[in-house]
Amino acid sequence: MQNNFSEDAPTPSEGSSQKAPPPTPKRRSVFSRFISSLVNMGLGEPLIKLGGNFFSILAIVAVVFLARTFYGQAQAKPNGAEQASGPVVTADVASNVLTELDLPVTDGVNRSAQLHTNIPSRPRQEIETYTVQDGDTVFGIAEKFGLQPQTILWGNYNTLLDDPHSLTPGQELNILPVDGVYWEWLGGIPFGEWAKFYGVTAADVINFPGNNIDPTTVGDFENANIKTGTWLIIPGGKRDFVSWSAPLGVTRENPASARVLGEGACDPVSGGAIGYGSFIYPTNKHYLSGFDFSPKTNHNGIDLAGNLGEAVYASDAGVIVYAGWNDYGYGNMIMVDHGNGFQTLYAHLSALNVGCGQSVGQGQVIGAVGSTGRSSGPHLHFEIMAGMKVNPWDYLPPP
Repeated sequence: MQNNFSEDAPTPSEGSSQKAPPPTPKRRSVFSRFISSLVNMGLGEPLIKLGGNFFSILAIVAVVFLARTFYGQAQAKPNGAEQASGPVVTADVASNVLTELDLPVTDGVNRSAQLHTNIPSRPRQEIETYTVQDGDTVFGIAEKFGLQPQTILWGNYNTLLDDPHSLTPGQELNILPVDGVYWEWLGGIPFGEWAKFYGVTAADVINFPGNNIDPTTVGDFENANIKTGTWLIIPGGKRDFVSWSAPLGVTRENPASARVLGEGACDPVSGGAIGYGSFIYPTNKHYLSGFDFSPKTNHNGIDLAGNLGEAVYASDAGVIVYAGWNDYGYGNMIMVDHGNGFQTLYAHLSALNVGCGQSVGQGQVIGAVGSTGRSSGPHLHFEIMAGMKVNPWDYLPPP
């Protein structure tokens, strides 16, 4: 039988009480003892996560460094020689690496390369024409041309009538080169006073290049020699919004809402007659002589036939809240508040028989048929309002 001991090794005898010496423990390093103490303190798991993050960062840095080295852009050679054909590396390379590693990417400032430089054009001085498209709004058109929304309205009164809701596709709009007003010079007053009405001076209008006026030919600016009928850009000009349609809600408590219409606006009234809620014809003739009720054409009343000077009657009882001249097409006009949510309007009158604040009964004579204001002949323009312009035929008795 083969002996597993060497010749020199001592052989323990049976029954010997001598025990083999215990193995000598290996000495641990200071670092190992430090790690063991952290683990014993319960910091093992955070330590592992910290170490993992640390080595992940090192890996990312190494990958980015290698990518930049591999894909680095060669510098241009002198005398216009071709550059290296390798792809150009930007910060997107690092972003792509982080994305592949499923790590968050922080947004930065993106500055794309510009192949050319835009040189600002000279300021526009002439009026442009713009065709309204589907989906356009006054605010959107104004923003497109760098103007204020009111300038779009003030430059196109004959088209939009100061109503932004009247914008429709296909309309041709004037686009002023600057914020301001576009209006026709009709003469009759000193030019300086006309300009002052819009908050500017005569020189502001005459010297504006877009008006193509030779200052040497107009003489005194305050009484400028400018042909009547000339449309002028009023740079920086402003005006009150106007409308050919009477405002809604002109009541005895708040008749001042009609002041925009002209000198016939009244002061508040307390008390007074209340209407019956039913209406009679305000003229002797019960048929049309002109336009019918047509909101699509901004005609919110009916033109009743009548001879010049014939009587006009209050369609229902109420209080006079407007009596006088209207500046925007109605001529001599009367409005009656019936105290029950209804108001009626009577326009183009040749005479007024009542005044502000007066109570009137149904069928009382309040004026006479005429053709004042924008009218093509004697008739009565008649409106009924009840929070909105309503069709008078729906409230009048059969003819």
